[in-house]
Amino acid sequence: MAIVLYPDARLTQAATARPVDDALRAIGADLIAAAKAAPAYGLAGVHIGQVAPVVVIATGSSPATPDYLLLYNPEVVAVAPDKASGPEGSVSLPGVQVEIERPVWAELAFDDAAGTRQTQRFEGLPARIALHEIEQMNGVFFLSKLSRLKRDMALKKWKKRAG
Repeated sequence: MAIVLYPDARLTQAATARPVDDALRAIGADLIAAAKAAPAYGLAGVHIGQVAPVVVIATGSSPATPDYLLLYNPEVVAVAPDKASGPEGSVSLPGVQVEIERPVWAELAFDDAAGTRQTQRFEGLPARIALHEIEQMNGVFFLSKLSRLKRDMALKKWKKRAG
């Protein structure tokens, strides 16, 4: 399964919420397979070429046991007032990691595979992953969170690595 690479225009397209059906569940299954193959802490549908309202996030406490969770039609309900800085990257921009400040917890609403609306609070790394992937699902590539100078430096590093 091919990963969509930066600067593909699809990375800036927002997915539209839709009912969970077999087609959306198939994209979810492909996301889990791609996350395991990468390996990745999380992915949005666009990473595998599908501008769809589904993300997969690792909820486990260790990279060795990611415990992937699919979130269909996810949305952020509330976030912590406190923020922390942490490293983030993307399978669409291999080899680049930058520090991004995010809330330390997030409460999300999402549909499960049966289409039932759920609400769950995530803390620490799973919250960071979920916020990152939901932004990507909404067409916000992580580099846009940086100042122009830091973004240009990250892209210069990526281009140098890509050769």
